[in-house]
Amino acid sequence: MGKIHIGISGWRYVPWRGKFYPPGLAQARELDYAARQLPTIEINGSFYSLQRPASYAAWYAATPPGFLFAVKGNRFITHMLKLNDIDGPLANVLASGVFELREKLGPFLWQFPPMLRFDPDRFEHFFSLLPQDTEAALALARQYQPRMEGKVSLALDAKRPMRHAVEVRHESFRDERFLSLLRKYKVALVVADTAGKFPYMDDVTADFVYIRLHGDKELYASGYDDAAIERWAERIRGWSKKGDVYCYFDNDIKVHAPYDAQRLIAAL
Repeated sequence: MGKIHIGISGWRYVPWRGKFYPPGLAQARELDYAARQLPTIEINGSFYSLQRPASYAAWYAATPPGFLFAVKGNRFITHMLKLNDIDGPLANVLASGVFELREKLGPFLWQFPPMLRFDPDRFEHFFSLLPQDTEAALALARQYQPRMEGKVSLALDAKRPMRHAVEVRHESFRDERFLSLLRKYKVALVVADTAGKFPYMDDVTADFVYIRLHGDKELYASGYDDAAIERWAERIRGWSKKGDVYCYFDNDIKVHAPYDAQRLIAAL
């Protein structure tokens, strides 16, 4: 049986204050609190901008032993460059502080925009760059661009495996060539529940499964009822017979995510 990791996407949300987070809890303590309610969290800030080594070190310190972070890849690579000329920017991501997470570093999530179509050459180049362990990641990180000088962390405490998952949102990815590339480079295809807004695909392409639950009726907003929680629990039980499973709730707008994650953990 693989290990099952159930958590949330991000932790800093204003509507959660006074509801999921106790009234009066300092904003600086929110990760500390969330990490003691749930065993894993996706880092969202890394998607919007490169983070600093000091931030990664602080997140490591704020979370208990055994906690796990997934790191969301920077949108400069996926949304702005659209996988063109990405060697330097990918090195920047790896140099920006992720090694500070040490044994708490889990999978990287690379989310692509809805308008991006499948391009075999671009995706193969991208997959070929993704490091499969931290030593390979460090070698790439050392090629960071000059603008990163003074803002990098290249201290590696141990060699560990690294995993990558991709979330795609265009129909053109329903292509056996895409699935073949994922399998070739051991990259997981994200199983994404998007209330029917984007294509649903659940092919297993790596030795782990990565799930994102954005809401089954309304994107980012609707919660999961007991029947839906049990359906996902049953699927996760099946996937876990063959490898690890990571599942993150991203239905955060109405404060469903942390409670749905706790209910799924209880169901499992």
